[in-house]
Amino acid sequence: MPLRAVLWDIDDTIFDYAGADRAGMSAHLAAEGLLGRYGSVERALGRWKELTELHWRRYEAGGGDWREQRRDRVRDFLERPGMGAGEADAWFDRYAAHYEAAWRLFPDALPVLDLLARSHRHAVLSNSSVHAQEPKLRALGVRDRFEAVVCAAELGVAKPAPEAFHAACAALGLPPGEVAYVGDQPDIDARGATEAGLVGIWLDRADTGDRPGLTRITGLHQLPGVLRADTRFGAPSTFG
Repeated sequence: MPLRAVLWDIDDTIFDYAGADRAGMSAHLAAEGLLGRYGSVERALGRWKELTELHWRRYEAGGGDWREQRRDRVRDFLERPGMGAGEADAWFDRYAAHYEAAWRLFPDALPVLDLLARSHRHAVLSNSSVHAQEPKLRALGVRDRFEAVVCAAELGVAKPAPEAFHAACAALGLPPGEVAYVGDQPDIDARGATEAGLVGIWLDRADTGDRPGLTRITGLHQLPGVLRADTRFGAPSTFG
């Protein structure tokens, strides 16, 4: 079966999440007078990421609502468990303003999306929430490139579970064998997609090296060649 569509991860695939996260946290800590609290931006960002993961997993498992998990991240980060909802919301909103000011697409994202629009349909499958990803895609000017935005928080199942990939394929009305998935995580994205019957493609921007059984690219400029070759039939793992 020919590949008729591409499913996309967003964060650190087409959107420079790590860069925006660092720039946003750095600006926010400076504005809040908190640079000295953690000793370095890297240490503060590491703690913020740890808390984000912790509370997002709890939210995915049905523990509280979307806004409450953000409040709990702030309370834990500031070590203020009794912080009121309004104050926590205001703190998070100030952080979000700095973070959103740093939002950028990777330079190779838009040219490849535009090129592939001639030959492939496109949708998003993210392990985040529609609350987070829909506004982001609009702000980045690419929401209209995607027929559907499917997110784990609303599905109730996350990558690498096959059900997540199959739900996104169903949103396109296509069988998994006619869909490729592109993401920056080798196991959650590429291997998960492959095991669900899609063509999984790992975007290894850091060029960390091949992994057995995975199709790897180091930049999105290589993606059209991978799709033309159809990796199911023995194409090499990287394309120049």
